[in-house]
Amino acid sequence: MDDDVIIASAALIIINEEETRKRPKRKRRWWTTTLFKSRKTCSESQLMTNLQVEMEYGLFNNFCRMSAKEFEWLLNAIGPEITKQNTNYREAIPTKERLAITLRFLASGDSYTSLSHLFKISKQAISSIVPDVCKAVIKSLQNYIKVPSDTQQWKQIAETFSTNSNFPQCIGALDGKYCASQNPIHGNYKSDDSIVLMGIVDADYCFIYVNVGCQGRIGVDGGVFENTPFYKQLQDNELHLPKDDVLPYRKMKIPFVFVADNAFPLQKHIMKPYLGNHGSGSVKRIFNYRLSRARGIAENAFGIISSVFRVLRKPMLLQPERASTVIMTCLYLHNFLRKNKISRDIYTPQGSFDRDNDGIVTRGTWRIEDLTTPLKSYLPLRDVPRTNSLANEEVRTEFAEYFATIGQVPWQNIKLQLLL
Repeated sequence: MDDDVIIASAALIIINEEETRKRPKRKRRWWTTTLFKSRKTCSESQLMTNLQVEMEYGLFNNFCRMSAKEFEWLLNAIGPEITKQNTNYREAIPTKERLAITLRFLASGDSYTSLSHLFKISKQAISSIVPDVCKAVIKSLQNYIKVPSDTQQWKQIAETFSTNSNFPQCIGALDGKYCASQNPIHGNYKSDDSIVLMGIVDADYCFIYVNVGCQGRIGVDGGVFENTPFYKQLQDNELHLPKDDVLPYRKMKIPFVFVADNAFPLQKHIMKPYLGNHGSGSVKRIFNYRLSRARGIAENAFGIISSVFRVLRKPMLLQPERASTVIMTCLYLHNFLRKNKISRDIYTPQGSFDRDNDGIVTRGTWRIEDLTTPLKSYLPLRDVPRTNSLANEEVRTEFAEYFATIGQVPWQNIKLQLLL
């Protein structure tokens, strides 16, 4: 290219840049709509204040799923993470409103559009607020879900299971759910993607381990547990579990175990029910009943979460990564509310959980909603038959024989007559 052409090209570029600078900027039609402009006169802050005034009627607790005191504590904990600065163009949405929006989304499962009308904030802003607040909540509540770090903590869990559920040497109840999501980016609404939630619950209905992973379509099974970091630690003996011990008045040493359903494998540290129907009074049927009592702890914990945080009960119109963050937030809030003395009775009032008093079962209130409102998400994992090793069968047999003999409870034979 000769010099004349280069000079001409440079001159043309300079002329275009000058014309661009002189071109008047297009005037923005509006910064916000009339609906959202009214937020200052009828703001969410005013709504929250009114709800706090009506505390005695439980309106605030129902709206945010926690008391005003826990709300303020959480607000102070995550405030530095979610606070935004005002600009020359607009005022930032207050931190209190950001938390209220997120809690209401988790509690109701309403769409961003519906929340937009309630809070008078654009759904685009809400779509940014919810994941930011969820991440801040998870970060602030990290210590509320922790795997026991030493043998003594595991033994304390086992003692509580033995006292409350009559299942000795049980150190947790394992369960999982499919949480459906619809990815709005790919727009594939004909078949939902599923997020697999795994959790281990202690005898006080609190999670000691959770894993939320994007696993594709609802075609996978409970085998995904074997891909979790917890499973690898379990196999590598890195969890500091108590050493194998004998059941009372028995001779065979057996490991401390997690109880699970048939979606999970029978392994050294995982006990599951016997498949099939078994005769009344049989050793296998007794074992299945006793295991179901202990495993019901996890079933109730998962049930309470979906009953309180209704966002889990239907497919979330979110990207899988954001949907996973929402699910994790619900789990951390569950432990936070269960471990707090003030919110504990608000979050799980009397009658929330199943109660088995000497074989007489009273169903928890969370089950009523499951019967009246069919779930579109949060579905149980599929049962998968597997071949069990002889060593693992021997451990299960030892438990079964103990429950049928020296370890029996007076009402188990009466209860067995009620089982189908």
